[in-house]
Amino acid sequence: MKLTFPPVETEEQIMELAQLAAEIWREYYVSIITMEQIDFMIGKFQSAQAIKDQIHQQGYEYYSIQNDGHAVGYMSVRQEEGKLFLSKFYIAKEHRGHGYASKAMVFLVQLCQERSLSDIWLTVNRHNEASIAVYEKKGFQIVREQVADIGNGYVMDDYVMEKAIELRVT
Repeated sequence: MKLTFPPVETEEQIMELAQLAAEIWREYYVSIITMEQIDFMIGKFQSAQAIKDQIHQQGYEYYSIQNDGHAVGYMSVRQEEGKLFLSKFYIAKEHRGHGYASKAMVFLVQLCQERSLSDIWLTVNRHNEASIAVYEKKGFQIVREQVADIGNGYVMDDYVMEKAIELRVT
């Protein structure tokens, strides 16, 4: 197994990621939210155009999670006020449970250390018990609750979780 985290930059990479995102979201979230909300959120946040806008206009960085050159998941991050916001972190169903999330977390911690960022923070649906358990295992703690109106009558009912990063002393 050779796990790598190449940045997503080209039009082709963005199209491939958007397709992977749609597959993962439709499989994973159907037990938590309606298919209508999933489709709305994919269009708003994970379509090729939305990803392109996030990268080129909103300061997000997308990374493919690849095992031997094959995409098994993806992440999206943005630096904000001395912290790293982990906006997206997904692994395809058939690749879960193989340690990819742990290796991706090591990559994110190293990114924080290289950039002198003090924390990684994220939002997670309050009913997404499996992901909350994974994040807690990786050292994240719930710091508050947040409800965000995302339009079309939908809200994201989330926990905000944070993980402190030990900065290297040079």
